Amino acid sequence: MDPHTPFDPQSLLKKPTRPDPWARIETWRYTGPFTRWNRFKGAFPGLGIATVAFAGYCAYEAVFMKEEKHHGEGHH
Repeated sequence: MDPHTPFDPQSLLKKPTRPDPWARIETWRYTGPFTRWNRFKGAFPGLGIATVAFAGYCAYEAVFMKEEKHHGEGHH
């Protein structure tokens, strides 16, 4: 500890002597429907359905909408 200041930086690394009185009350934020995964899942509603629909459309377009090539037409 520096003799010129009463603040001890090592005290920040030590475990607190008393437990946090709010820890029990705050646990609801990270359990059940509020877990990190559940919060992330709800961040992009409809993304899964949109991805499947887009992939289906791309497959349909690749298989059924092939463009016929007409060489020489339109070049006069």
